[in-house]
Formats: sequence, structure tokens, C-alpha cells
Amino acid sequence: MVEIWLPYGNTEVPIRIPDENLLGEIKPKERQGARDPKSEIIRALEHPIGTKRLREVAKLGSKVAIVVEDLTRPAPSHLMLPPILDELNQAGVKDEDVTVIFGCGTHRAVKPEEMPKLIGEDALKRVKAINHDCNAPDLVFVGETSFKTKVYVNKVFAEADVRVLTGDIELHYYAGYGGGRKGVLPAVSGAETIQHNHALLLDPKSATGNLEGNPVHADMLEGARLAKTDFILNVVMNSNKEIVNAFAGDVEKAFLEGVKLVDEMHKIPVEDTAEIVITSADGAPHDVNLFQSLKAVENAINIVKEGGVIVLIAECREGHGNQLFYDWMAKFKDLGQLEKEIKRKFVLGGHKAYYLLRALKKAKIILVSTLPDYYATGIFKLKTAKTANEALRMAFNIAGKKSKIWVMPHGSTTLPVITGS
Repeated sequence: MVEIWLPYGNTEVPIRIPDENLLGEIKPKERQGARDPKSEIIRALEHPIGTKRLREVAKLGSKVAIVVEDLTRPAPSHLMLPPILDELNQAGVKDEDVTVIFGCGTHRAVKPEEMPKLIGEDALKRVKAINHDCNAPDLVFVGETSFKTKVYVNKVFAEADVRVLTGDIELHYYAGYGGGRKGVLPAVSGAETIQHNHALLLDPKSATGNLEGNPVHADMLEGARLAKTDFILNVVMNSNKEIVNAFAGDVEKAFLEGVKLVDEMHKIPVEDTAEIVITSADGAPHDVNLFQSLKAVENAINIVKEGGVIVLIAECREGHGNQLFYDWMAKFKDLGQLEKEIKRKFVLGGHKAYYLLRALKKAKIILVSTLPDYYATGIFKLKTAKTANEALRMAFNIAGKKSKIWVMPHGSTTLPVITGS
């Protein structure tokens, strides 16, 4: 019997798996975190890719907007902001001329009491911090992409003299990867802009770990260019949320260098599928709600056999996470119905229902979380278990006692790639 501990919120939960059933654990190719994360960030800022240094881009009197990620992303903004502010100060930029924008996209606003944890007490004292509102009446139109997406962005961001994006580069289930251009679209874009962009996810090339021919990615990049993004600082982290490397400079060139490292660490070759896949959504903040946690299912679906079982370990302390996701799951009973509707009129939030019903067509999903059964079972059509071990017993009852099992402890940030027959 093998005992494996899986991330769950801010803690871990155990699961015991018979040796004869376990095919193995699918984990990132771990890299050590930088010994001195601050020095690594400074190194990246001193050697930008494809641009001048930030201190040369900005100048005395410049108004600067810096986009940081919200609570649903693990980017260590509190480590990234101080070196950026120091670099700007060296250009003559005053702290009072800098605004930090929480790039909430369509997510909820960051609460005042949550801000210090995200960007640090010191940064909050030095600069102004605001939330982006995708429905704000004063969004600024900056142009239209070749995909006919009308790009509206945050007014403060649009009117700044220097625009900086921060974030982390990791796998994303239809943009290919997070980070880079996502600091504009969706982070500080209008709801209509985001909705039009996300409608492109129906294209089969809009897939995890793919940029080639990916229309969601291409549209996002055009949006970031139209918004005149000047500089990015992105990091790639290991499964312990430690910075491995930082990448600074041009919104595309620096981002693509980070993508290479993500591929090395997080795309994992797997020889065959299994009847049961046990995955964790990687703990907080990836499992803050069901909406976010389902990224782990999208990665796990690649390696589960038709008619198999996925066990999802995700705390979901903030519930389902999106009202439209809830509404569409309550309204549509099968994938065919939903596909017709999503092609007729794409609605942001409804796309998650599409992904979930698509996964449920292939496999049963058992959820271990704090989400009440009324929602998990009644609305989202999931089976539930109180513990990971109870979920495994249920999975054996469905798939058979001799079922082979893959375990993916970091499901949101691991992409298994089938290499065998």
C-alpha cells in the first residue's frame, strides 16, 4: 500500500493506493527555487529580453500603471513589485505617480484586507492600488484585433505613460499558457472584449500547452499590443510556489522564453491511459473554487480511459465561483444542447459548463471538497466523497477493483502527454 499526500487548500490530504493498482505519480520535473528570489528578479530586470531596461523606458514625470494578478493566481507580486518600483525610482518616477491595478478580469474584486497579502504592506504604503472593473463605464477603446475583438481596457492603464504587466507563466487550458499578454486581456479588459476573446476557445487549437495556431493566444497578444504594453515581468515557479526563473522585457519575447521553461518542467510524457486518475487542483489558490479547480480535470482527461473515473481533490472554499457557470449547468442537461447554445451565443462563464459536460461525457468525476452536495451533485452532476480514500473506494466500485491508477498531485500545472499506443 502506498500513501500519497495531495495539496488541498492550504494543507494536504492523504490517499492510500494498493501497489498493484498504482501506475505511478505524474509530477512536474521539479526545479529548485532560486536561492535569492529578489536577486533573480533584479537579474531579469537588469537584462530584459527584447526591450530596453525599465529605467530607460520610464522617465521623470512618467505616470506608470503596473498590473498584478488577483487572488486566483499564485504570482508572488509582493516579491516582484519592490524591485520594479526601485527601477522606476532610478528613472526619476515618483511613487505617487505609480498605480497598481489588480487585474481581476471578470473575477471578483480584491478586498482591502486581501491587498497586503498580495502586494505587501510596503508597496501599499508607497503606491496607489485599485481593482479593475470589467464593467466600468469609463473603459477606453484602443483598437480592434484581426479576430474582430474590440479591445476596451482600464482607463488608468490606457492613460498611463508606461504600462507594465506582472504575473506567472503556467499552463492554461485554452490560452495555452498564463502570463504575458494575459495581463491585458483578460486582466484589465472590458467584459465584452473578454467574452469575444474567450469565444475563440471552441477552436480545437485553443488547448493547454499550445500556442501554434491558437486563436485565443493570438487575439490576446494583439490586444496587449494595441494597449501599448511597454514591459513585462513574469516568473516561472515550481510546485512549491518558489520562483525558478524570472523573465522581463517585451510582452511576447520574454513570455516565450518563460514558456520554454514551463514546457521543460510541466509537460510530462506518459505511455498509456488509466481507468482511474486521481488529481489535486494544486491547493490554494488554484482550488479556491470549482470554476478554477476544473483546470485539473482538463489536464487529467487526457490520460483517463473512456468510461473511467477522475477523482478531483479541491477545497473550493469560495464555492462554485461563477454564477453563469452555475446557471448553464442548471439549464443544460447534455453536451449537445450546450454546444448548440455556445455556438449560437457565447457567454463568458458558460464555457466552463461546456468543458465540464465534455469531461463528464468521457468519465465519471468524484469531487472531494467543501462544496455542499446540493451544488456538487444537483447542479454540477458530480459524485462526492468526504475523503480521498472514500473517493477511491467509490472509483473502484465504478471502474473495477483491478483498475490501474495515475496520480497527479499538481493537476492544474501538469500536462501529461501520451507518447505510447
